[in-house]
Amino acid sequence: MKLIRYGDSGHEKIGVQQEGINYDVSAFGGDYNEAFFENNGLVRLEEFVKANEGKLIPIPEGVRLGSPIARPSKILCIGLNYRDHAKETGAKIPEEPIIFMKSTTSLCGPYDDIIIPKNSTKTDWEVEFGVVIGKRASYVSEADAFDHVAGYVLHNDVSEREFQLERGGTWDKGKGCDTFAPIGPFLATKDEIKDINDVRLWLTVNGTTYQDGSTRDLIFSVPFVISYVSQFMTLLPGDVISTGTPAGVGLGFDPPIYLKPGDVVELGAEGLGTSRQVVKAYEADR
Repeated sequence: MKLIRYGDSGHEKIGVQQEGINYDVSAFGGDYNEAFFENNGLVRLEEFVKANEGKLIPIPEGVRLGSPIARPSKILCIGLNYRDHAKETGAKIPEEPIIFMKSTTSLCGPYDDIIIPKNSTKTDWEVEFGVVIGKRASYVSEADAFDHVAGYVLHNDVSEREFQLERGGTWDKGKGCDTFAPIGPFLATKDEIKDINDVRLWLTVNGTTYQDGSTRDLIFSVPFVISYVSQFMTLLPGDVISTGTPAGVGLGFDPPIYLKPGDVVELGAEGLGTSRQVVKAYEADR
């Protein structure tokens, strides 16, 4: 299945996508949140959709899509998880996964604007393959990791490099600004992705391709990452783990290339659809 959420920000309803058409399933009740995943929601939703085959109401074109999951307890990211990306930034290949967090208030829809933060001059892009946890995970083995997965999402790990690298402390301050986590357009359940070890990822800015990679180049695999993170914290249903970005980020160029108002970022991943964000300047009254 492909799960979507639609409507005004903060008031999204739930839906599903079938053969490229979005349908309302708000009569199912609830939201795509921790309780949904924890209480066998995917199975019950599939039964609901089958029972209402031919009766579901299409969502009008042009309606805003929100993040396909409601605000999770955590958005976790794995840094420098592609060798070519580590090389382009001059970083050492990590011996263990680098874990950082994005604030949950950075979450937004796949076509929402990216807002350059106040006093920012180095806002950057990162296309990533995201994993959505479906079952509570604590100290899970690599072999059992997939038992705890609900599905996968496309994620743009937007980053402010000065805040991240030049302002002291951890990376988090450059990762969690508002609008810095566009996710979607949909959550694809596990059966939708044939081989998560070979998913192509790409990203363009103003029509120029900057990133074109594949999850086959991950340093630490998806099941290893899930197991590893679960050794340090309990993963709750609905949590997101973003698994890293391939080479081609703005920071990696000489001189670096950063986003500016008016830029258009488009990205995609095989089986996970595409998203598009227009970059806009910070406004105090926005």
